[in-house]
Amino acid sequence: MRWACSVCSHRHHRETSVCISPISKLSACSKVGSVVGRLRSLRYDSAVKRDDALKFPYGSTKVRGVNLGGWFVLEPWITPSIFENSGSDSIVDEYTLCQQLGKDEAKKRLTDHWNSWITQSDFYQIKRAGLNHVRIPIGYWSIYPINGDPYVQGAYDVLGRALDWANAAGLKVMIDLHGGKHQALNTTCSSLTSLTAPGSQNGFDNSGRKGDIKWTSNHDYITHTTLTLNKVRDDHASHPAVAAIELVNEPMGANPAIDMDTVRQFYMDGWGNLETSHVAITFHDAFIGVNSWNDWGNGMWNLLLDTHHYEVFDSGALQMGIDDHVKTACGFGNQMASNNKWTIAGEWSGAQTDCAKWLNGRGIGARYDGTYSGSSHIGSCDGKYTGKVADLSQADKSNIRRYIEAQISAFEKGAGWIFWTWKTEGAPEWDMQDLLANHIFPQPLTAQTHGNPCS
Repeated sequence: MRWACSVCSHRHHRETSVCISPISKLSACSKVGSVVGRLRSLRYDSAVKRDDALKFPYGSTKVRGVNLGGWFVLEPWITPSIFENSGSDSIVDEYTLCQQLGKDEAKKRLTDHWNSWITQSDFYQIKRAGLNHVRIPIGYWSIYPINGDPYVQGAYDVLGRALDWANAAGLKVMIDLHGGKHQALNTTCSSLTSLTAPGSQNGFDNSGRKGDIKWTSNHDYITHTTLTLNKVRDDHASHPAVAAIELVNEPMGANPAIDMDTVRQFYMDGWGNLETSHVAITFHDAFIGVNSWNDWGNGMWNLLLDTHHYEVFDSGALQMGIDDHVKTACGFGNQMASNNKWTIAGEWSGAQTDCAKWLNGRGIGARYDGTYSGSSHIGSCDGKYTGKVADLSQADKSNIRRYIEAQISAFEKGAGWIFWTWKTEGAPEWDMQDLLANHIFPQPLTAQTHGNPCS
C-alpha cells in the first residue's frame, strides 16, 4: 500500500515531516529526521533539479508542446456546439451538461466527442509541426468517480489509447489533472455537493463545475485528489510516453478561499507519491507568482514548475499594443529563467483580446468590446469572436505571428512551453492547428520574421 501525507497540524514543520498513516486514514504526521538526512545526502542540482531516469531531458532540451484542450474536460468556448445543442442556456460546464441531459444521453454525446475531437492523425500532425509534448487535461471524475455524481465515464479509457498514439508518433505526454475534487464526499448523499454550494480549485468551468472555490476547505477534497493521482500513477506512470504528471491545474492561490499551506502540503504529498515513478512531477504556481517557489522544495527532485501566461483577462493588458504585449512576454521569460526549478509556460496563446465566444464563460461577453459586465469598449471583436484564421485582418495576422514568436523566444529562456490549445471550433487567436495551416504559427518553430523579439 502506498503511503501519503495529510495536511500536518504542525505546518511550520512541513519540510521535515512524513506521514505514518495510509491514504485511507490520512490523519497523522511524524517528524522523521532520518528521512530528511537521506534526502540531504542525495546529489541534486540546487536541491530541486534531477533527471533520474526521466523520459525527457528537461532542462537541456526545450519543451515544445500543445494542450489537447476541450477533449476530456469540456470548455464552452472551445466546443460551443456541444452546449448550444444541449437545449438549455443554464448548461455552462460539464457538470451541468451531464446533470441536465442525464447519464445515458450525456454518455452518448460525450463518447462521440471523445472519439472524434482528437484522433491518432492529430498526434502525427503535432509531431510534424516540430513539437515534442502534448499536455492532456482530464478530470478526477473520469479517473476516480463517486457514486451518484452526474458525470459520465469513458474518457479515461480513451486517454489510454491516446498514450499509445503519442508514443507511436514520438511525442511525450504530460497528464494534467485539470479538475480536482470540487465537492464534498458525503456518505449519505453522493451528489458531489457540499449540500449547499458547489466549488472547485479555481471556480472556473474548466475545473468541471463553475462556482465557489472549495477545494482546500475540507480534507476529503484533498484526499480524493490524492487518490486520483495515485491511480494515474499506478495505471500510466510506467507508460513510455508519459514523461510528466501535473498534480492539479491552476489552484487559485491568489483567492483567500484557497489555503496555500494546504496547497503546498498537497504538492509535497504528491511528490512523495510520485518520486520513484520516473516522471517530472509538475505543479502549478497557483497564481502567486512564477518566482514564488524558489524557497520551496528543497530535497525534492524532478520538480517541474508550470506557469500560465495570458495577457487578456484584465482591461489593462487588453489596452496594450503589440509592442507592449511583446515586451511583457519577454519580461516574463526573464522571470522564468531566474528560477531554480525547471519552469515551463504550460499555457499561453496568440490572443491579445478576450473576444473568443464564451471565453469568459457561457453567455458572458468580452472586456475588449465592452460586452463584459462593467467593462468599457477598447476595440472591435470582428473576426475574433468566432471565425477562422484565414478571415482575420492582415494586421491581426501580423500581430499574432509577432506575439507568438516573442513568447516562444521568451519561454525558451526557461524550460519551454505548451501552447493552449490544439484546436477549437472557431477561436482563431487560440487555435494552433488553424494558425499552423495559415502560416501564422512559426515553421520551423524557431523562425523569426520580426528579428529576435526579446533581444
